[in-house]
Amino acid sequence: MTTPANVLPLQNSDEQQLRIDLAAALRLAAYYDWHEGVANHFSAAVSPDGRKFLMNPRWKHFSMAKASELLLIDADDPDTMKRPDAPDPSAWSIHGAIHRRVPHARVALHLHPPHATALAGLKDPSIKPIDQVTARFYNRLAIDMEFGGIASEEAEGERIAATIGNHSNVMMANHGVTTVARTVAEAFDAMYHLERAAQTMVLAYSTGQPLNVMSDELAESVAREWDVYKDAEMSHFEEMKRVLDRDNPGYAD
Repeated sequence: MTTPANVLPLQNSDEQQLRIDLAAALRLAAYYDWHEGVANHFSAAVSPDGRKFLMNPRWKHFSMAKASELLLIDADDPDTMKRPDAPDPSAWSIHGAIHRRVPHARVALHLHPPHATALAGLKDPSIKPIDQVTARFYNRLAIDMEFGGIASEEAEGERIAATIGNHSNVMMANHGVTTVARTVAEAFDAMYHLERAAQTMVLAYSTGQPLNVMSDELAESVAREWDVYKDAEMSHFEEMKRVLDRDNPGYAD
């Protein structure tokens, strides 16, 4: 059996674990119903400069993601989209630009989860600090208001990457959300809480009553408190992999 050009053998234990974790995150996105058909995409850098990265293959359902089937992409390779196993064009546009332009984005998760996407469709898609989860994103959420259509062109991906800047969470108006981090666990935990925060905002807006927004001082204090929960972020992901092992095993294959 011939191995497709972009599906390369595992090079070392670090890459193998990264493949396993990224496949798990893809399946967990389906578990939480954050995915959208066979669209959306996750990536994780494997090279020191971040320009070589893993990504889910084109138009494969998240619930069946496998470590061995993730593509290995070079962000600097102009022939990537000419291959028969080329990634989704919007995945290449967004993630190629992120891994070229955003050094701290070792992992990038891009989704259209229901509540965050509903919030992204509002004139003001910001997340107000009205509880401790929404406050996690106080002054820590980039907002991209310049949606230019499905990100199949290089310019759209470059603009999205520029919007991220030094942030780790991005609300993409008329589009969806992206989280970036050093590890899959941290990016997954951020996505989980970003969608939870968006759900809280949508539910609060639906009451028609005024929001009880925290003071700037209190919101900043709560946001900083999240920084001490890094171990919880790692444990959250490990626990959810145990859920997958019970309910949907095979992601590590």
